[in-house]
Amino acid sequence: MTPASVGFQCPECVAEGRRTQPVPRTTYGGVIPRDAGATTIGLIALNVVVWLAINLTGGQGSKLLAWLALAPTGRCDVTDNSGYYRVAHAVCQQIPGTHWTPGVSDGAVWQLLTTVFTQVTITHIFFNVLNLYILGPQLERVLGRARFLALFLVSGLAGSALVYSVGPADGSTIGASGAVFGLMGAFLVVALRVRAQLQGMLIWIAISFAYSFFMPGISWQAHLGGFIGGAAMAGVLVLAPARRRRPLQLAGLGVIVAVIVIAIVVRTLQLR
Repeated sequence: MTPASVGFQCPECVAEGRRTQPVPRTTYGGVIPRDAGATTIGLIALNVVVWLAINLTGGQGSKLLAWLALAPTGRCDVTDNSGYYRVAHAVCQQIPGTHWTPGVSDGAVWQLLTTVFTQVTITHIFFNVLNLYILGPQLERVLGRARFLALFLVSGLAGSALVYSVGPADGSTIGASGAVFGLMGAFLVVALRVRAQLQGMLIWIAISFAYSFFMPGISWQAHLGGFIGGAAMAGVLVLAPARRRRPLQLAGLGVIVAVIVIAIVVRTLQLR
């Protein structure tokens, strides 16, 4: 028996009471997390684990990096990592001392998502993780875990889709910054919804985009695509009316993902 305020209750009665109690929800329909930030910490941990694995297996020359990075087309790598050939897969098989590393258009579609968790340098992962740590728990508290995780993944995928669609066909892109910019876009939408002060946030976003466009080696496509995807996803989550919130949120998510998939398919047909 379980002690109660008056007398005792059987364990089965307590369990049944908990099952029938309404689940507390956030303003936008998500389950209120008991420990807001747990999903964010999980995403940070995954980024750190991948970063360690890459650096322990060769850093810039790691074969793991080549398989996780977003490459629109495959390439013929020299086995000792001294260079590569831009030749077809069939030709690569005939060149001694080489191996083929596939790209998205060759079927390595996992790269569109694995690139979001892939960094090499300490500065790259530090700034991405720092921004994720700042933005993640706040959005997780407002949206709930499941919606926050969907926001992060869709933002990252949107960033990858824009890189894949308009970036160089022979390039290679890594980093969680597309998803992080998606969180920025989502944070801006939520702030607009609740009519919060925006000056500091707008300055932060402006500086981040200026850095994206004017610093060499930075993928502005990933940042812009992620920002648009995150803002669109947040719009679906926070603007859906309460009476039909869940089906409208699911429908909106489906539309956004469908647009991303169509863009990826169109680019793949162009590259083949």
